[in-house]
Amino acid sequence: MRFETKAVHAGREIDPTTGAVTTPIHLSTTYERSSDGSYTDGFMYSRGDNPNRRSLEECLTSLENGHDCVTYASGMAAISSVIEALPEEKPKRVVMADDMYFGVRTMLMETDIGRRFDIVTVDMTDLDKVKSTIESAPTGLVWMETPSNPQIKIIDIEAVAEMAKQAGAFSVIDNTAATPVLQQPLSLGVDFSLHSVTKYIGGHSDLLLGAVIAAEDNDMLQNLRAWQHAKGAVPSSFDCWLALRGVQSLSARVMMQCSSAKIIADFLEAHEKIEAVYYPGLKSHSGHDIAAKQMKGFGGLLSFKVKGSEKDALKVANSVNIITQATSLGGTHTYIEHRASVEKELTMAPDNLLRLSVGLENAEDLKEDLEQALSNIPV
Repeated sequence: MRFETKAVHAGREIDPTTGAVTTPIHLSTTYERSSDGSYTDGFMYSRGDNPNRRSLEECLTSLENGHDCVTYASGMAAISSVIEALPEEKPKRVVMADDMYFGVRTMLMETDIGRRFDIVTVDMTDLDKVKSTIESAPTGLVWMETPSNPQIKIIDIEAVAEMAKQAGAFSVIDNTAATPVLQQPLSLGVDFSLHSVTKYIGGHSDLLLGAVIAAEDNDMLQNLRAWQHAKGAVPSSFDCWLALRGVQSLSARVMMQCSSAKIIADFLEAHEKIEAVYYPGLKSHSGHDIAAKQMKGFGGLLSFKVKGSEKDALKVANSVNIITQATSLGGTHTYIEHRASVEKELTMAPDNLLRLSVGLENAEDLKEDLEQALSNIPV
């Protein structure tokens, strides 16, 4: 089956009892045990497994062309589990991209994970630096994020995955921004593809969920599954059901968001009050050629710098009418956010940078909204 068909059908079937086309929500936390001690379809207690969760995991495995999927209560639960699931025999050294989701940075600063693991960051757009960093000490895990958030850096996935493999390290990619619609990292040699399902896959800003898809069976995958059950960071039945609803329109939504994002990026790049636009669909982007090689489209996420100060950037964000000033990305609404003021002293984002997650509104309306917001700052 092709991607769009799998998004609608993978992991689901017509309900055999009622004939319902849409998968029912299974809210029961416990399941009847048979006289021989077995459980129907293996379901015993919902922390261990649940029909909605199983359907979602099968669907996401299919969409990423992977071996198996483990879902969690949030994207951060998935991220922390990937690091902690590193097998005992692997070095506790993690090489990460320097531009990463801010939640990862705060987790490393505020929890014991940052103390128990040797975390090293590097600019992964520079392959020579990546190679020397990985080889400078025994490494257990190489962490990629491309396109990155919020600076929209592009990493050569295949090249970095091969470096990790040569070093005996596992590789993982945060594929949230690209989605499996646009990017298939497991086919490029990556061991694990991670998603904040909250974002594009859920697609409606109304659920909280994370997922890790494995390319093949291994000790790390077994640890991820054990962590899910034993530590209890499992998604609810309803959130899994919402994700299964959202994923059906994923391809249609993402392609529209790609189209609108390119229109807006072109508009901003030509604007006299814009210093720089970071969108891989622009030929001026340093990672454009690599993105064109490994992506089927350039995504709905972009960032731009206004000409001026932090005050000017905040003025633009505060002046939009249709666009919503809010955190997160990947939903039906277009969101704008000044990341530096959110991330404060830990930020890597420039003071005059705004992140824009393009939604499903008409691109011309979004352009007009940005134009009137930009009119509030001086040239």
